[in-house]
Amino acid sequence: MDIQKIREDFPILSRTVYGKPLVYFDNGATTQKPRLVVDALVDEYYSVNANVHRGVHYLSQQATELHEASRETVRQFINAGSTNEVVFTRGTTESINLLVSSFGDEFMQEGDEVILSVMEHHSNIVPWQLLAARKGIAIKVIPMNDKGELLLDEYEKLFTERTKIVSVVQVSNVLGTVNPVKEMIATAHAHGVPFLVDAAQSIPHMKVDVQDLDADFLVFSAHKVYGPTGVGVLYGKEEWLDRMPPYQGGGEMIQHVSFEKTTFNELPFKFEAGTPDYIGTTGLAKALDYVNGIGLDPIAAHEHELTTYALKRLKEIPNMRIFGEAADRGAVISFLVGDIHHFDLGTLLDRLGIAVRTGHHCAQPLMQRLGTCIICHVQYTIGSGRISGWDRTRQPDVLKILIAIPARIAIFFIL
Repeated sequence: MDIQKIREDFPILSRTVYGKPLVYFDNGATTQKPRLVVDALVDEYYSVNANVHRGVHYLSQQATELHEASRETVRQFINAGSTNEVVFTRGTTESINLLVSSFGDEFMQEGDEVILSVMEHHSNIVPWQLLAARKGIAIKVIPMNDKGELLLDEYEKLFTERTKIVSVVQVSNVLGTVNPVKEMIATAHAHGVPFLVDAAQSIPHMKVDVQDLDADFLVFSAHKVYGPTGVGVLYGKEEWLDRMPPYQGGGEMIQHVSFEKTTFNELPFKFEAGTPDYIGTTGLAKALDYVNGIGLDPIAAHEHELTTYALKRLKEIPNMRIFGEAADRGAVISFLVGDIHHFDLGTLLDRLGIAVRTGHHCAQPLMQRLGTCIICHVQYTIGSGRISGWDRTRQPDVLKILIAIPARIAIFFIL
């Protein structure tokens, strides 16, 4: 894998920040976009733009074909059984809210239970809390050990006859822990309970096969995998989506409307009210094609190499605290250095052109479990503290942050 050639696909990586070459480690929040994705968006706006599904004219037909071809690209990427099982949304957050609302309205009553994990993103906690406030459901939480691994024995004990669904992240956006969701899905199914997989942080880094996992639902965002913002996916087994009511009403999701009664469209359109982001879905498809062109296996191997190297070297820095030591982990490293405030360290690294994420990372319950309020975080990708997303990242970029952190720490002792 030619990392330098890949980096050339991302124009933003050639810019400078405060006169320093950009080193982008904030891929857990959003990835940068390869030129071919942006070019595809511009080209469709300038040459094909027309509303989909509603017109007999040429442009509308062409735009519809591109939009539905994008759905097929997503289907193939996650190995869904049918495009009927691929619902386009605005992102992971809306996908989860759609699922919680529709599934909760149809299948959950007061006293019913959902099982989450302690390492969930707020987007997989708050919607369930809203449902709990509305319908009186109970939320149960899978604990973890000090290494950042879910306690599967405790998970098994959480099931009761009132458990209606499990919703768990595949890869923690804070710890990088890769949860054994296939095993966890099998456990849920043994109790007759469906399972939602939050794949926002796994889709860019590993092969995700919904049929192999036997996932009932799976969600992810385009912008985490080199696509545009404002586009996401909800995968659902057809047998479940058929039984769930629509999430929103409006155009496209209907078959016939009268003041007396409305009948709804077939899948997946029943869940896609209004004009979709048909340009954005083309961008998502181009991004997935781009990832496939590189290959998820080479990406994973490169990320593993860089993560192993970075962890080893970061631990050599005095007073370095690494959060998350799971045996199976992704390309994410979260850390604090002594008593230095995360904001101060992040700001000082920024002045060197190094972009890291600082804060609670939309995972405050996890922060409470870790005994801290906020941490620095870096994630690697194919060109990039979370240090997150290594597939754009070169070892020289890793060396820059390894050198920069001790240098910035010294400032606190000099001042």
